Amino acid sequence: MAQYTKHPVSAPPTAPERESTGHLMLRGYAILVLFVTFAHSAVYNLLGQNGAAITLGVFTLATLAIGIPMLARNRPQPFRWRRLPWTALGYTTLALVSVAWSQWRGPTVITWVLLAAVTVNGLFIAHVLTWHEIVRALSSAFKWILGLSLAIELWVSLVLHGPLLPNFLTLPDGKIDPQWYWVRDNLFDGGRIQGIVGNANLLAIISLFAIITFGVLFAARARWRTTLALWMLLAAYFLFRTASATALVCAAAVGLVLVVALLMRRARTPGARTRIYVVAIGGTALAALSIWLLREPLLGLLGRSADLTGRSDKIWTKVLERAGEHPVFGNGFSSPWIPTDPAFDEWITDHGITVFHAHNMWLDVLLQLGVVGVLLMAVAYGTLLWRSWFFAVDRPRWDLDGERPFSPLTLLPSLFTVVLLVQGFSESTPIMLWGWMLLVLLSFKLKSVPLVGVGERDLLFERGARQRRVP
Repeated sequence: MAQYTKHPVSAPPTAPERESTGHLMLRGYAILVLFVTFAHSAVYNLLGQNGAAITLGVFTLATLAIGIPMLARNRPQPFRWRRLPWTALGYTTLALVSVAWSQWRGPTVITWVLLAAVTVNGLFIAHVLTWHEIVRALSSAFKWILGLSLAIELWVSLVLHGPLLPNFLTLPDGKIDPQWYWVRDNLFDGGRIQGIVGNANLLAIISLFAIITFGVLFAARARWRTTLALWMLLAAYFLFRTASATALVCAAAVGLVLVVALLMRRARTPGARTRIYVVAIGGTALAALSIWLLREPLLGLLGRSADLTGRSDKIWTKVLERAGEHPVFGNGFSSPWIPTDPAFDEWITDHGITVFHAHNMWLDVLLQLGVVGVLLMAVAYGTLLWRSWFFAVDRPRWDLDGERPFSPLTLLPSLFTVVLLVQGFSESTPIMLWGWMLLVLLSFKLKSVPLVGVGERDLLFERGARQRRVP
């Protein structure tokens, strides 16, 4: 039977290019790095302090071993030195220089090595992966964390029949504070669950990140959408069961920003955008004022006190007092605080445990690097918020074609940034470990590749996706 085609004989259709084995392995390695960074507390609870440090060190050395030869060969693309996140790197440099005046030199050196390792890995992932690959790698890392969290909760409840201590230590006789547990065995009794990361608040934020990531992939019509929907349901279940007030506020902020961004995408004139900005900013201000005035009953509904579970009275006051001793350049970098160091040991305690951060990123930076550090951090996050917002609401354009459709993937950086900034009011996580990695990774990628689809591999990805959708 004769076959008919609209393609000329000289240009038959071709299948999309397949990724090389080396690049697939590179993507797999990036997923491992992201998993180890986001689930660092799980590695700590499994291998202990020394094991967690060795694990992060091994991955950093591997990143350098892979990345330096790639830089020498300009693979997979020339490294954009001018597009580096210089403000974030300036903060990293100030943290190192603070050894000269640090009131706790040991913690400064130790935690700076941690900061430098996370910075290197963030720059590496931003350089070697496209926007599509970064989102897919984040998705895979979150799936592993959520899946293992469900597995360990089921194992503790159905097999162990009791709480689990870090490093699989034997439970002592008598009752101990639940804060010491890795997993509390609350899966079936209605209590807060902690998952593999061993912290309900941390699991809640990771679940929110996962919902955002799975959601943009679902909207981008990625493969296995039914599976993505199931993963979103699991993440939403964890978000609900962790009962984290901070994560719920972050989720509300994400919902508001998402609605405004989608409205901005539909606006056709500058005047329409201006009206959306006025309504959004005014509505946000009124909502923030209402929440502040009604904070006591609202926090009561969530089972929290008006002082944010002791933060304002027990933690922030003491941090401000010590920050006032060296207000300009701070007391010395240490993110997180080292609880065993004399400067922090039993300085601020909660449930008998020494607190290891200020539970507010801005107060933490003020304590460590003073007003100079706060200004650098404000510029770093301010520029990330600015770039990520217009990355989300401006139509992609790199030639004369001004009618390209918006990509759902461009929403992810702005939504992630909003989560980090809102979380920063009650936690210090956005300035260390995965919070700092996201700042470095997103800042570098937004500066070097400000449009999804720019670059040969991104264009090949889009062309291949279009070919697969053609009947």
